[in-house]
Amino acid sequence: MKKICLFFILLFVPFMVRAEEINLAENAGSAILIEASTGEVLYKKNQNERLAPASMTKIMALILIMENIESGRLKWNDIVVVSANASAMGGSQIFLETNEMMSVEDLVKGICIASGNDAVVALAEKIAGTEAAFVKMMNDKVRELGLKNTNFVNATGLDAENHYSSAYDMSMMARELIKHEKILEFSSIYEDYLRKDTDNSFWLVNTNKLVRFYSYIDGLKTGYTKDAGYCLTATGEKNGMRLITVVMNEENTDNRTKDTIAMMDYGFNMYSLDTIVKKDEKLGNVKINMGEVEFEDIVSTSDITVLNNNQNNKRNITYDVVTNNVNAPVKVGDIVGKINVYEDGNYKYSVDVTIMNDVRKANIFTVFLRNLKDIISMSI
Repeated sequence: MKKICLFFILLFVPFMVRAEEINLAENAGSAILIEASTGEVLYKKNQNERLAPASMTKIMALILIMENIESGRLKWNDIVVVSANASAMGGSQIFLETNEMMSVEDLVKGICIASGNDAVVALAEKIAGTEAAFVKMMNDKVRELGLKNTNFVNATGLDAENHYSSAYDMSMMARELIKHEKILEFSSIYEDYLRKDTDNSFWLVNTNKLVRFYSYIDGLKTGYTKDAGYCLTATGEKNGMRLITVVMNEENTDNRTKDTIAMMDYGFNMYSLDTIVKKDEKLGNVKINMGEVEFEDIVSTSDITVLNNNQNNKRNITYDVVTNNVNAPVKVGDIVGKINVYEDGNYKYSVDVTIMNDVRKANIFTVFLRNLKDIISMSI
């Protein structure tokens, strides 16, 4: 064990030291670069420092919005009636009017593209009744994700006492948000219109200019306030590898852009991602006690990936599959076992497996025939 750990340290630490010496985010007060599927940190600078996050706050708001949509509690075509409170929000906005009616989809578009404070408060009130109740949900989600350096006071990111986050925490929130893949359809739009073909049409231009000027970036959220300075959480994908960067407390947009591009270029040039198990890949089968069928195919619930440093040899990753004792009925999504992942023979983490098809409980006649078959085969 000691020899393996020493080898790992000698292999990776020198390169990470050189990355720190490069100072990829030289202008940022705080910064981080992670690979999205593994969550591995590739570069960091004051990653846990508590700073004002400005409109990057809306990343957490969007997580809750997407969860509500995907659970069916909120629908894309639901109509939201804008309150006086929402329409009165200052800062960046899409200029909603009191009692105006707008679809959930258009409000999400207004948040992702134009960082609309009025839009996020309108949806917060739709989901939780009040912005304050929604903010409590945001902080509950922070704790659920295990984040230690974040506390929200509002849903917009406007400067407020005790409203803070960190580069690391924002990267983890971004990682959670992009699990809802549809969000990237909105965050990657450079320009669009709200209230199109009406007398009150509104031109949206993405506050994140990199979605147009950097080939691989398709999100995620900018921010600026007096306390926060210029901030950006960005994400991009190249050759099947998705990176997330965060810069906080930049002096201007040029520095924010420069530092983000430097980290993206570094990550894409120096690392590559191998997928050793794909989501929904068949991995054998599991016996179903009292099921209509005796065995059902099992699949992984997510990709299993390994991040390789292109300057070193590929990491030695292996896995095995362990299934549970499963009784019918059982549905797709039910956990029936796990994939244990190892590096150099040492356990790293586990991924759940589920079945490929629903299995209902067998009727008495099926059970009788199955038992009779077993008795006959034992007697031969």
